[in-house]
Amino acid sequence: MEQNSIGLTNDNAKQRAGIAAVDELVKSGMKLGLGTGSTAVFAVRRVGELLAQGTLRDICVFPTSLQTEIECEKLNLPCYTLNSRELSSGLDLTIDGADEVDPKNYLIKGGGGALLIEKIAAYASSKYAIVITESKLVERIGSGFPVPIEVVSSARTPVIKALEKLGANVILREAIRKAGPVITEHGNIILDIRLDEKLHESQSPIKMESELNHIPGIVENGFFTGKPPVVFIARSDGTVETRHPGGN
Repeated sequence: MEQNSIGLTNDNAKQRAGIAAVDELVKSGMKLGLGTGSTAVFAVRRVGELLAQGTLRDICVFPTSLQTEIECEKLNLPCYTLNSRELSSGLDLTIDGADEVDPKNYLIKGGGGALLIEKIAAYASSKYAIVITESKLVERIGSGFPVPIEVVSSARTPVIKALEKLGANVILREAIRKAGPVITEHGNIILDIRLDEKLHESQSPIKMESELNHIPGIVENGFFTGKPPVVFIARSDGTVETRHPGGN
């Protein structure tokens, strides 16, 4: 298992970030969105631990994927949909992971294929927090990790053509241990795109997030700029840095 310079495994670092976010931000009585992925799962488990201890009470949870819902079931966390009476007024907080985070706390998300519900949860929350290891920090999002695009399957070809016209290199995400493309929980496909360097330099992530969703057939994209979160960063020295939007 991968270790950093002081002997912490990558999972140790992820766990530190998840625990730090929950301990600082989660309070009894909250309506809580819980994200998807290998770092966010440690936040889910910490909520379950504190609820079992009685340290937290009366938590209503909105899981952003079936994977997270199953983890919540194991921990006896009460789950609801955003259409339920319990969560109809919105979420107090969502905690999630990210694939890339830039100095303004803009994000690329969707490596796990749950970007649609993750964005709905993030933008429906009063507060938003991201838990990552320092390896996820970049100067410019989309320059390393491809930008995921969730697309209606019947619009695959016209969407690809529109993206290529913008200057994007497009790859249909293929499933692992299953023949064919990845199918999201909503029956859509995922396209992973890399932006042309000139386009990447000339367009802000805010503008790209908006413009991509104007292409008919695109359901959602992996730019998350509308609600920059507080970011909990697990450093290689064993500390967890808290970085607020704007870098403060």
